[in-house]
Amino acid sequence: QVQLVESGGGSVQSGGSLRLSCAASTYTASSGCMGWFRQAPGKEREEIAAIASYGRTRYADSVKGRFTISRDNAKNTLYLQMNSLKPEDTAMYYCAAENVYIKCWIQRDFGYWGQGTQVTVSS
Repeated sequence: QVQLVESGGGSVQSGGSLRLSCAASTYTASSGCMGWFRQAPGKEREEIAAIASYGRTRYADSVKGRFTISRDNAKNTLYLQMNSLKPEDTAMYYCAAENVYIKCWIQRDFGYWGQGTQVTVSS
């Protein structure tokens, strides 16, 4: 059973930065992908960043150039560095993982999810 635990959320003013962490137990990044999603009230959940096991990354246009996804395999931890935060970045942020590359990278279908961490950006 893969467990993902996010941390690092909080409240910040517009233009500020936060770093989210996702500790993964019993999951190894030897295949598949890990990613970050977010869901704002009244909106659908969206993928904002993902990283494949071999290191390739992708970002949603809304965060490109401001957010950076990275992974520490030794610590089994996924990170999301968020800079130049905007009020529209306010959402619940979720960590996700998937062992099957085609599912996560092509179909954007992740099988394991964390409980989420709230990010609130005030203007």
